[in-house]
Amino acid sequence: MSINLCIDWGNTNIKAAIFDNDVLTKQYIFSEEAALEEVSTIMNTYKPVKAILCSVVHHTDELCHLLKSKIPSFINLNGFTRLPINNAYLSQDTLGADRVALVCGAHLAFPDKNNLVIGAGSCITYNLMQKNKTFRGGAISPGLRMRLKAMHTFTDRLPEIGLDGELLLLGYDTPTCMLSGAVFGMACEIDGMIAEYGKQYPDFNAILTGGDASFFAGKLKSKIFADPDLLLKGLNLILNYNVSFPR
Repeated sequence: MSINLCIDWGNTNIKAAIFDNDVLTKQYIFSEEAALEEVSTIMNTYKPVKAILCSVVHHTDELCHLLKSKIPSFINLNGFTRLPINNAYLSQDTLGADRVALVCGAHLAFPDKNNLVIGAGSCITYNLMQKNKTFRGGAISPGLRMRLKAMHTFTDRLPEIGLDGELLLLGYDTPTCMLSGAVFGMACEIDGMIAEYGKQYPDFNAILTGGDASFFAGKLKSKIFADPDLLLKGLNLILNYNVSFPR
């Protein structure tokens, strides 16, 4: 039996998943403050033999030290990590590890397609994974919370609002107008990007994932697959690949 621990350290939360023989069996979400305690509990409960950490933020090395000390095979995903795909991205030193994991997960799920993976998080990323196993790049634009925060920060009178307000296409006051512009504007952006990629790449597939993906349920005109666990599945693939090909 092979137990893998995959950890996604994002800008807002930390996610952890247990894979038992490549089947995702358990997920956890916790804050940075609770990371050491939560991961320790997970390791004591499931006794994983392999682990991978994907982080897009700067943080202390305590979690890495913990994982290295307790787990025989540990990978800290970075620009030098072996990948089961070809990476044609030029500035790999600034490439987010989460984007790499997303495209690996997409190729695992749809190996015969050109996949556009749309990650809706702090930023929204568009990531093209060609069916020849090559990650080409894509685009990055502000995410939902960033758009709302920018409207408040760079104006004198627009209020600071969250994503828990009433969502209407036709806003009736300033908060509902701001939320409408952010959500429906972003939905139109996603539809437009999918349409443009679809013109250039045959056998095209669009996949939506990320913490804010649920805001676009029923609002996109494009045919799209939704997989909230795509990044974790990609991490598990990278982990298994590196253990098979140790440094």
